[in-house]
Amino acid sequence: MVGLENPLHIALILVVVLFVFGAKRLPEMGKSMGEGLRGFKQSLSGETPAQHLSTQTHLPASDARAPAERESTTTR
Repeated sequence: MVGLENPLHIALILVVVLFVFGAKRLPEMGKSMGEGLRGFKQSLSGETPAQHLSTQTHLPASDARAPAERESTTTR
């Protein structure tokens, strides 16, 4: 039987994909696939990227200061 219900079939497909595309290209492909899915979800919800970014407020720990504070430290 040919199907993906067996975990060995999935593992075999993953190994073949690794050989075909190489370990260097797989992260790039994953990133582009994630961006595509994110864009697809946004188009379904009717949300624009600007609205999506305004709802997320995450800054790296190093940039947690206010923008005015960052500018004042960089101009000294």
